[in-house]
Amino acid sequence: RSRREPNSERSFYERLFNEEAPRLEHLDLLKLIRGGEDSYLELKVRLTNNEKIISEIVALANSGGGAIIFGVNDNRYVEGLDDAEQVEDDLKEICRTQITPPVWPYIDKVAFDNGKRVIVLDIDEKRAPHYAFDHRYYIREGSSIREAKADEVTKLFARLKPTNYESIPLFNTTIENIDEAFVWSYIRDLQGELFNKNSNYPTGQVIRDMQLGIDYSDTVIPTVAGILLFGHSNQVGKLFSRSSIELQRISGENLTAPVVEKIVSTGNLATLFERAQGFIGRYVDLWDSINIRKSKLSADPVAARSNYNRSVIIEALTNALVHRDYCVRQQPIKVNIYDSRIEIINPCIAQTLSRKGLESYGVVTANNPRLKAVFKSSAYGLKTVLGGIPTLRQLAYRSSGREPKINIIQEEFRIELFGC
Repeated sequence: RSRREPNSERSFYERLFNEEAPRLEHLDLLKLIRGGEDSYLELKVRLTNNEKIISEIVALANSGGGAIIFGVNDNRYVEGLDDAEQVEDDLKEICRTQITPPVWPYIDKVAFDNGKRVIVLDIDEKRAPHYAFDHRYYIREGSSIREAKADEVTKLFARLKPTNYESIPLFNTTIENIDEAFVWSYIRDLQGELFNKNSNYPTGQVIRDMQLGIDYSDTVIPTVAGILLFGHSNQVGKLFSRSSIELQRISGENLTAPVVEKIVSTGNLATLFERAQGFIGRYVDLWDSINIRKSKLSADPVAARSNYNRSVIIEALTNALVHRDYCVRQQPIKVNIYDSRIEIINPCIAQTLSRKGLESYGVVTANNPRLKAVFKSSAYGLKTVLGGIPTLRQLAYRSSGREPKINIIQEEFRIELFGC
């Protein structure tokens, strides 16, 4: 069945009233009923226990979709409904107000020749994962339902929202792992004079409203983006090991040359950003001006430190941190400082990137749109650069006379910046 998902309550009701939705033939419906309950079908004699109905709708939506037929008893006998219209209205209300995100089902009223009527509630998984009014996630196993375990909820997010890894909840974390001072500093700077000092919102509520956490039972669980952005920096490495950056200074022009210094830094993104800038600043000169090219004296026995435009380095580090594919487990972000160039290697899924689109047009589908929006906000407290890769290329060329080299290979995005 082809469906156009409604994006608002109004469009949902417009579809209900105006669209000629496919209807079940009587024979097909009877075959379903005779087959009995299974992973995709639930039979209900009537709509009575709303809480149980809500959990069953959520479980079906989280388990691939299915249908609930009202007006059929456990012995697969069609008893019919006394007031099918009222049942339909009640189901609409339940799906709209008691489940998050709302479920937009097809509701078919079927009348048999003997005058008995049933309702078929047809549910899909397009907007999953869903949770019930009690902030619990349910799944279906055969003809029974149960509350999903923490790791199963994580798998639901990974399976049903594969391009949005930043939104996966980290069940090894709690709201106590969030740096409250950092969160409220961000909110205060973001709102400026409109900030209400007496608002007194719980930090968990703020993290949830920013979609950096999910409701789970009676608490809020931070997501990958929530921990990366606002986690206590000294805890983030243990909670989410992929939040790391490997920095090394190499005395030469390739990886076979001696390593002068190598460190692996962990922490939230603000910490990684500042530590990476500090490490780079120990070995190169960073300039705010783009007029930094100079002539080199070949007779000088000691090579001078390379010069780089500061904005180029800032944008390259920003790109690595906000566009890193955090579902790639093993590789950290790597920054290699050679004598005359800096190489930044970022784990990514290469199939989703176009080099031409990136270089020439700045066109890229952000892996982590929510994370990027917060990180690049001035309220987050970091100096970033607007314009993305096209701006980086222009500034680098003006300052060094050489265009950055960009390569996308397997699961790596590499950018080489040349000093002068």
